[in-house]
Amino acid sequence: MTAIDQPQAPPAQQTTFAILVAIGLCHMLNDIMQSLLSAIYPMLKDDFALDYGQIGLLTLCFQVTASLLQPVVGIFTDRKPLPKSLPIGMGSTFCGLILLAFAPTYPMLLAGASLIGIGSAIFHPEASRVARMASGGKFGLAQSLFQVGGNFGTAIGPLLAAFIVVPLGRPSVAAFCLIAALGIFILGRVSRWYAGALTAAKGRKPADKTLPLPKGRIVTALVVLAFLTFTKNIYTASISSYYTFYLIESFSLSTQQSQMMLFLFLAAMAAGTILGGPIGDRIGPLAVIWVSILGVLPFTIALPFANLFWTGVLSVAIGLILASAFPAIVVFAQELLPGRVGMVAGIFFGFAFGMGGIAAAFLGTMADNYGIAFVYRVCAWLPAMGLLTIFLPSRRKLRVAG
Repeated sequence: MTAIDQPQAPPAQQTTFAILVAIGLCHMLNDIMQSLLSAIYPMLKDDFALDYGQIGLLTLCFQVTASLLQPVVGIFTDRKPLPKSLPIGMGSTFCGLILLAFAPTYPMLLAGASLIGIGSAIFHPEASRVARMASGGKFGLAQSLFQVGGNFGTAIGPLLAAFIVVPLGRPSVAAFCLIAALGIFILGRVSRWYAGALTAAKGRKPADKTLPLPKGRIVTALVVLAFLTFTKNIYTASISSYYTFYLIESFSLSTQQSQMMLFLFLAAMAAGTILGGPIGDRIGPLAVIWVSILGVLPFTIALPFANLFWTGVLSVAIGLILASAFPAIVVFAQELLPGRVGMVAGIFFGFAFGMGGIAAAFLGTMADNYGIAFVYRVCAWLPAMGLLTIFLPSRRKLRVAG
């Protein structure tokens, strides 16, 4: 029996890399399929004669569906874990792809985007819990491995769209159902390990859920973390939803060329995610949050005024620095709310999706009225909100309180 089928030691004592790799791989497969939605926006815009506001509404349906359901799923599974829900979530994404490939009308496209959002809502809280259970105490590393799979999948999606969907047409999106089928198979095996780990944990003392700080201090810190996630994901939404259009409009690039540039940004985000967790394990998540959010500000301010070459360089720097914040934010929130992994994952993964969706819809309307370049000039100042990090408690205070 392999490590992916049965835990060899209690999860708190041993880092189970087979599970971390498997769950990261499935996160990659999940986000490859999700990223197809934004990657085929130029095609959908032409096929259905959509304006930027309608493009934003597609993102809104996808991300807000996930946002509304993820906290609910996370809170419920904190009380009653559901290992079998992992392959079920991937099945919802499978159905969403079918609709995206063959939808005859715009409302059907919205339904497909919503099904993909539902798949995300089911997948992320339980998958994040599995990553923490398999971490062996290396929580930052586990979150980075889990999240880098998603970021890498998001980066690959536009490339696959450029070289498969654009030449072959929208129905070729259905071919990616093979990826969903692979994900369902792997998650079926992960769910068996997960169920075994839960059984092994029944005889042990329940996790201590005592808050490390007064409730009011916890609420303030969570609001700050949520707002930092909000500002980070507004900027990320401006890139993932409209960067290809910005490049086409500003530099007369082809759709394939613009998607290659988007890949550079998303690949840099994947690299930043890898770095954020392990560095946070060494120096603490608070320091990573400070550097990541505020450190990106000079680059975002310069981006709207750069030529094509420097636009590529700056987008890579922005992705690398900005992405390192999210693993640190999740780990910090888990320290604030011990024993509530599903709730934290639901709130922050869900919040990330939902706020990005709301931002995408708003930014689309702004782009219709004022132009895409104006959107990037406004969004450039969002990282200044990183100054709110001053209101977060230090790790020393958390340790003393704990």
